[in-house]
Amino acid sequence: MQIGDLSRASGVNIETIRYYERIGLLPLPARQANGRRSYGEADARRLGFIRHARELGFELAAVRVLLTLQEQPEASCEDASRIAEEQLEAVEGRIARLLKLRDELSRMVA
Repeated sequence: MQIGDLSRASGVNIETIRYYERIGLLPLPARQANGRRSYGEADARRLGFIRHARELGFELAAVRVLLTLQEQPEASCEDASRIAEEQLEAVEGRIARLLKLRDELSRMVA
């Protein structure tokens, strides 16, 4: 599939796909004789994983580690656990800030 097809299938903007290629999150695709990028289903799955992780608030560095761990299932799970713990702390912090905001807004409305 071409980059436009990959973009539609994954819900990721074409420029974002190119950016992920430049920084190494998405492998450089094969090129057709006319120079156009050619992607496969594995690329679509990987891009879907990246998009989902980013939607959940994972930083690109954490996504990179998770992808590496995914590619090396024999590796230690310590890195994945550490990333999950850090993400949990960040989520709990956001929840605490949102609860404070809710309380303040409720006070203002009352």
